[in-house]
Amino acid sequence: MRIIIVDDEVNALHIFLDEIMLQGGVEYKFFKDDAESILAYISDKRVDAAFLDIKMPNIDGIELAEKIIKICPDIKIVFITGLNINEKGLPESIRANTLGFIYKPYDKNELINYLNAIANVTLSMRVTMFETFECFLNDVPLEFSSAKSKELFALLLVYRGKTLTMADAISHLWPDHDKAKAKILYRDAVWRLRKTLQKADFNCIAFSRGELSLNNDNITCDFWEVLDKKTGCYHGDFLKNYDWSVEYLTLLDS
Repeated sequence: MRIIIVDDEVNALHIFLDEIMLQGGVEYKFFKDDAESILAYISDKRVDAAFLDIKMPNIDGIELAEKIIKICPDIKIVFITGLNINEKGLPESIRANTLGFIYKPYDKNELINYLNAIANVTLSMRVTMFETFECFLNDVPLEFSSAKSKELFALLLVYRGKTLTMADAISHLWPDHDKAKAKILYRDAVWRLRKTLQKADFNCIAFSRGELSLNNDNITCDFWEVLDKKTGCYHGDFLKNYDWSVEYLTLLDS
């Protein structure tokens, strides 16, 4: 679980630190009121939750939440405030992402309850690529809406965070189609994959014009574990249903 905490008061951050250090499995980063750095960090890493002070000299916490949600639509927000405010005072655009409020001075038990709640709603994906290719979100199989969108996701997993261009995807998945037809099929697969992940509330791909890249956070994959020497060997065929997979067998035997 990765969280960020945004508060311009140093003492408040120290209280947060004291509590977070007692919680296992929490990766955290503190920010003061620097919106540019916060949004850059959110764009680069998957963040599960943000604890945001509402009233700061250089940032309005509610406006910051709106910007964060545009970048990371499934992030959970907890507002920190000394004001008398509740969800009714929030814009409709951020209510669905808001878990609640922590009122200053901090109640440590309240903070722990929010951390536990975030841990319980944080999704993780487990991927198997040997024998059968399957993806599980918290051990529930992910249902893809088409075979090609599933194959496209498999290719992204093989790329492991490296940028996959439309041209590369087409050369792997539609090598025998003319260029115009292949582009249509590519866009359809991208659209279907995007909808599948949005429905599952697991937005792990950066979609841009003609390019895709995978955010590896909260994903475990048996193929990656073999490459990283975390397991000594692999059993079963690697992505046996996809002809292009033979290009990557040398990685497994190196």
